[in-house]
Amino acid sequence: MTVMDDWVTAACAELGLDPAEVPVPAVLDLAKDVAHQVLRPGAPVSAYLLGVAVGRGAEPAAAAARLSALAGSWPVELDGTAPAG
Repeated sequence: MTVMDDWVTAACAELGLDPAEVPVPAVLDLAKDVAHQVLRPGAPVSAYLLGVAVGRGAEPAAAAARLSALAGSWPVELDGTAPAG
């Protein structure tokens, strides 16, 4: 087991969740995409939004893919900031 596996198992036990239902690679990919293509603080917020969506019935991998695609299409100025407006 990795430290990530240990953490997910412990966090799931704390929250009464099944670790087998946690799509760790999809969440990590989403966080990476948002952090690198939108902004770093957007990564944990996006992971939270994914959790809210899944809690309301969204399929985890599909919702993560939609958010990753949104991050990939996010407009960025040459200086690395989002355009005004």
